[in-house]
Amino acid sequence: MTLLSPGEASFSVTAPVLVIGAGACGLTAALTLREAGRDVLVLERDASPSGSTALSSGMIPAAGTQRQAAAGVTDTPDLMAADIQGKAKDRADPAVTAAVTQVAGSTVDWLDSLPEVDLPLVTGFLYPGHSVERMHAPPNRTGEALMGMLLTAAGRMDIDIVTEAHVTALFAGEDGRVKGVRVTRPDGTVEDIGCDTLILACNGYGGNKTMVAEHIPEMAKADYFGHVGNQGDAVRWGVELGGEAKHMSAYQGHGSVAVPHGILITWALMMEGGIQVNAAGERFSNEHQGYSEQSVAVLAQPGKVAWDVFDDRIHKLGMEFDDYRNASDQRAVVHANSVEDLASRIGVDARKLAAAIAETHAVGTDRFGRDLSVNPGLDAPFYAVKVTGALFHTQGGLRIDGAARVLRSGTDDPLPNLYAGGGAACGVSGPEVSGYLSGNGLLTAVTLGRLAGLDVRKS
Repeated sequence: MTLLSPGEASFSVTAPVLVIGAGACGLTAALTLREAGRDVLVLERDASPSGSTALSSGMIPAAGTQRQAAAGVTDTPDLMAADIQGKAKDRADPAVTAAVTQVAGSTVDWLDSLPEVDLPLVTGFLYPGHSVERMHAPPNRTGEALMGMLLTAAGRMDIDIVTEAHVTALFAGEDGRVKGVRVTRPDGTVEDIGCDTLILACNGYGGNKTMVAEHIPEMAKADYFGHVGNQGDAVRWGVELGGEAKHMSAYQGHGSVAVPHGILITWALMMEGGIQVNAAGERFSNEHQGYSEQSVAVLAQPGKVAWDVFDDRIHKLGMEFDDYRNASDQRAVVHANSVEDLASRIGVDARKLAAAIAETHAVGTDRFGRDLSVNPGLDAPFYAVKVTGALFHTQGGLRIDGAARVLRSGTDDPLPNLYAGGGAACGVSGPEVSGYLSGNGLLTAVTLGRLAGLDVRKS
C-alpha cells in the first residue's frame, strides 16, 4: 500500500508546494512558482537530477514563438494541435491538447528569456508529422544540455532541490487530499514531509517490466532507453487517490538506437533522405512514418536490428548533433566509398543493397507509401549505423484537465490538491505508439509543469 493515513505521519517539515521529480516538468513548475515568489520544495530520487529529460534530444515543439517569428516561420497553436491530432488520429484528449498547444509558445519564450537558457529554433528539416519548423532545443541538441540549463536557473532562483529522496508513499485523507509524503534515503532512513499542494512530475512506468508487459506487450523484451526510476509510482498513487489512468498502451519508441553503443541516432538522417535496410540489405518500411512506430518495425527484423544508410550530405547534417558525433567517435558510423564496399563492411547482400539505394533516386511514392521525391537520392560515399528499436518513455498516465489537475475517475472534478505533468499524466499521443508526434514528451513536460505552476500561483 502506497497511501497512508495522515495520522501515521510525523512531519519534520511542511512545504507549501511539493514537487516530486526534478526533470523538465518538475523544474519548469518550480521555476514558475519561484518567479512569483512562492516557496517550493523539489524531491529527486537520484543523487544528480537527470531522468528522461537528460536522455532526450532536448527538443521542445512550440507554436508562435519569438524564435519562429525571427526566422520567418508562420505557425499557430491551432495548426500545432491539428498536427498532434493528425498523428494521434483524433484520439488525443482535446482539452489537454488545446491547453498545451496554446501555452507552448509562451512557455518556450519564457524559458528562452531566462539568462541560463538558450533554445534556438531547429531549422533545415522537419520531423514526421510537423507542418512547419517548431522544434526548439539547446545549441548542441541534447536533453543533458537542457537539464543543465534548467538546473542552473533553479540554482540562481534559490529553488530547494533535495536529492537522494525517494518518495515511497503518500499521506492522504479520505477525500483524496494529499497531506504529505514519505521519503526513504539511500541509508534506509525515513522522513515524512508535509505539503499543501503536490505536483507529480516523476514520469511514467517504462522502467517497470511488469507494467510494460501488461500494457505494451510488444515492447516487453525491447531495450529500454529511459530512466530506470520510471516505475509507475505516480500513476498508482493517483489511481489510489481516486484518479484514473488513461491511454496506458501509449508510448514513445525509437527505431534508431545504435547497437551495441546505446546512442540515439537522430531521425533527421531519415527525414533528409536516409533509408533503413535489414540484415538482408532490403528496405522494409516507410522511414518517414515516424521514429516511434519505426521501433516496432525494426524489432520485427531478423536479429531485431537494422542499418541506417545515408550519404555524405546527410552525414554532415548528423555531425550537427552531439549524440551523432559521439557515435562517430565510438566508431558506430561505418564509412564506405561504394555500394559494394558498404555491403561488405556491414555484411549484407550487395545487389539488394544497391537496389535499395537505387530506390532513393526514384520519383513518386514507393511501395511503402514514402514520397521519394522530397529528398535527393543517395550517392557515394555512403555511411551506415547498426541500430535497434527501443522503448523511450510511456505516454499513458493520470487523466488531467487543462490546468494539469488530476481528475477523479469517471468525472471532470479535480482531486483537491494534486497535479500531474510529464510522464505522470496522460499525454497527447492517443492510445498507441503511432500516435506519438516528435517532441510530445518534452512538450507535455514543460507545458504541464508551467500550467500546474500557474494554477497553483492563483491559490
